[in-house]
This record gives sequence, C-alpha cells and structure tokens, in this order.
Amino acid sequence: MDRYFENLKNVAITVSDMDGNILDMNQRSADVNSGGEKIIGNNLYHCHPPRAAEILRSLYANERTNAYTIEKNGIKKLIYQVPWYEDGKMGGLIELSLEIPFDMPHYVRQPKKE
Repeated sequence: MDRYFENLKNVAITVSDMDGNILDMNQRSADVNSGGEKIIGNNLYHCHPPRAAEILRSLYANERTNAYTIEKNGIKKLIYQVPWYEDGKMGGLIELSLEIPFDMPHYVRQPKKE
C-alpha cells in the first residue's frame, strides 16, 4: 500500500474487489482485523457474520456508501465503506476505520458570500 497509508497509527484501510476478496490493506488494518497478518486474497464474507455480509452484498450491488460508528475495547471508531472506481466502473469497496474521540466537535460551515 502506498507509503502514505502503510503506517497510519489510527486509520485502518482495507480494499476489496467486487467479489469481496481483499486486494490490499495497510498494517493497521492487519493489526486490527487479523492479528497483524496481512490477509490479502482472503474473502470479506468469511470474516463477517451473516448480517454484516448481507450489508456488504447490498453495498456492492447498489454501489452505496455505508457509514456508522462503533465502540470496541473503549475505543470509538468511524467506519466508512465506500465504492472505488476504475475507468468509470465500480471495482469494489474501500473501508476506512478511523479512531475518533468520544466527544468530538461538530462545525457547520457556511459558504462564503460573494
């Protein structure tokens, strides 16, 4: 994975193809999801419970984005699953898992008046 993403400490990145096969992952993703081993070539459906696998199937079929937060082991994360494209055709999903603070500021930005 690109040198900018490989050693991110609090962001796990996993890239999959249209069949759910893992194409790439940074080290944080390997640490969080597979005990530090990069499981490139494995299938996402084999490591998700049925409900999550059904959501993944829907994301692939409908080219949708899915975003939600979780808490695990006292850490809050934003999970963001988004389609990636090559030559205008969906190639699979990228999942970003970002550690976020429990109390996070939210700002509403207004467009600048011209």
